[in-house]
Amino acid sequence: MTKQRATTGRNHDFQQAKQAKRDEFYTSLKDIEVELKHYTKHFKDKVVYCNCDDPRASNFFRYFSYNFEKLGLKKLITTCYRSQDVELFGEGDSDQAVYLEYSGDKIQNNVPSAEEIGIKPLTGDGDFRSIESIELLEQADIVVTNPPFSLFSEYVSQLVEHNKKFVIIGNMNAVTYTNVFGLIQNNQMWYGPSIRSGDREFRVPNGYPITAAGSRIDDHGNKYIRVKGVRWFTNLEYPGRHEDLKLQKTYCPVANPKYANFDAIEVGKTQNIPWDYDGPMGVPITFLDKFNPDQFEILGSSKTLSHPMSQIAQKGTYQPGGPRFYLPNGDGTYRRMYERIVIKKKQP
Repeated sequence: MTKQRATTGRNHDFQQAKQAKRDEFYTSLKDIEVELKHYTKHFKDKVVYCNCDDPRASNFFRYFSYNFEKLGLKKLITTCYRSQDVELFGEGDSDQAVYLEYSGDKIQNNVPSAEEIGIKPLTGDGDFRSIESIELLEQADIVVTNPPFSLFSEYVSQLVEHNKKFVIIGNMNAVTYTNVFGLIQNNQMWYGPSIRSGDREFRVPNGYPITAAGSRIDDHGNKYIRVKGVRWFTNLEYPGRHEDLKLQKTYCPVANPKYANFDAIEVGKTQNIPWDYDGPMGVPITFLDKFNPDQFEILGSSKTLSHPMSQIAQKGTYQPGGPRFYLPNGDGTYRRMYERIVIKKKQP
């Protein structure tokens, strides 16, 4: 490798590390408790791995260490990412990456702190893609964490490659990623039950810029931001996932027009899915909050199913862009739609 290429690769690594640092959001204990109560039966005799969590600050560590015996866990492992390059983050952010392994407190009836359990240094930077982190991942049965949103697609691919069960937080727009959508379509991943709409507050590192609306600093100097469109993603079953969505609307050609570049009808809101229409329907990605795989089949998305508008309409009559569905306006022009998921009822 030439010196120029080596420098370019190193700069790319720096940029990824900077983004990962910006993505270091600390999930609230309340949000963790409300979600994980739905999976209690899955944790017995299992090794849980939180591989994006500093045990000194992580509420995932607090939850699992406090509930270790109650859940019947076999082991808890946590690791955290830290850059050891002062040039990248500055001296204050060059802490060594660490990990922790906890097998319960069988003698004393208390919950020890992370320091009492024993925090150990990692040789590398603790990136979830590092050899050390993967070796720990291979020991785990279930992964529970808040991974960097900017690396969500790659993170999920790693979990699937290693055949792991998981409960993780991500942005709902991640369902538009090709690999993530494929998992959802094939019933290999789905939304968790506790977050359906709105945003969530996360604590962020002290060096994080607080500029967005809804951000705050508490009395102790801790910084918080609010993130929209957050969802839990999992491949662990829970009873509510198989409840039928009650359909009350009837099909109306005016309210449910057909797309110009795919044979399906438009349904603007999940609550407006017609009970008496059995063909393909385009619905918003928020439909996944109510998706019951026993009731509906996911056929694809506007990204994967739409035909090019250049083959259908004249240039200038539609807004160009990536693959999307278009609706005719009635005057020879076409309206570009937001991302749609195409579904069909399983039992007409």
